[in-house]
Amino acid sequence: MKALTRRQREVLALAANGNTNQQIARWLHISRDTVNNILGNAYRTLGAHDRAHAVAIALAVGELGVQQIIVPDQQRGAAA
Repeated sequence: MKALTRRQREVLALAANGNTNQQIARWLHISRDTVNNILGNAYRTLGAHDRAHAVAIALAVGELGVQQIIVPDQQRGAAA
C-alpha cells in the first residue's frame, strides 16, 4: 500500500479527533475544499470508504498512532 503524505496524516489525525472539515481548514489556514481534497486522496490511498474507515485503516497499518487520538475526559473515566 502506498504511504500517506505528511499533510494527509496531519489532516486525518485532526479528523480522527472529531474536527469538522471547516474546523480543520481554519486550523491549518486552508480552504474547506482543500481539506476535502486531502481527505479524499487519503481515503483513496488507504482504500477507505469514509472518515471512520480511513482512521481505522490508518491506525491498523501504522499511518496514525493511537497516541494521536485524544480521548475526551468523560470517556477516560468510563474506560477505567
